[in-house]
Amino acid sequence: MAQATAAGNVRIDYDDFGQGDSAILLMTAWCMSRSGYGELAQKLAENNRVLTLDWRGHGQSEIPAGDFGANELVEDAIAVIEASGAKEITLVSMHHSGWVAIELRRRLGAKITRIVHLDWVVFPPPEPYMGLVRGLASPDGWQQARDTLFTIWTQGIPNPPKLVTLIKEEMASYSGEMWMRSGREIAAGFDQHIFPLQALAKLDPPVPTLHLYGQPKDPGYLVAQQDFAFKNSWFSVHQLNAESFFAQFDAADEIVDAVEKFIHS
Repeated sequence: MAQATAAGNVRIDYDDFGQGDSAILLMTAWCMSRSGYGELAQKLAENNRVLTLDWRGHGQSEIPAGDFGANELVEDAIAVIEASGAKEITLVSMHHSGWVAIELRRRLGAKITRIVHLDWVVFPPPEPYMGLVRGLASPDGWQQARDTLFTIWTQGIPNPPKLVTLIKEEMASYSGEMWMRSGREIAAGFDQHIFPLQALAKLDPPVPTLHLYGQPKDPGYLVAQQDFAFKNSWFSVHQLNAESFFAQFDAADEIVDAVEKFIHS
């Protein structure tokens, strides 16, 4: 375990597996420690240098005195990158830490050589989904919205025991304040950028980007991404053989293969 000091003098805990000037940085979703990647970090570290961090207020990192949002998460990631000494970074973002990945590329430029988004909503989200996000941001609605998400994530599909533990024990342990913060910041990302692929398309120059996802299985979602990829050579998509909304738990080896092929392409 290593430590970095981020904006506001906040201590950020992270792991650094391996050596080299190039590294993969794994970034988790809100309300989740770096254990949320399961065995993926260790599997990737067999052939790559891998960094994985706990955001401020999460896991083993320091709880800051005041409020924070996505901008501070960007600073957390920058602090870890600088402390590691790595010269080139491939970002792997889970869910809505994708907004952090896009901003890191905007700020750090060519140092961010590639982005892998894992299980994200890359097109404009449907209104019921945004209703849940807005509910998360509400003092009166966050708990119901969170519990609805937990049900969606665990009901009707096979869930590895470690994923169930992550959702029902770790993620459930985060405060209402943190869940409301997550809703606020997720909504702000969509309000500002409309949808992720549009934000990525505005980067100049564009960054090679791969979207790996298991859900939803809707064929139209894959076809729409393939159409976008045909028109934008910097983007590619791969649908994983995963049944959960957290593909790292049921398709880790497939993710490793896809990430390594992407890095070396």
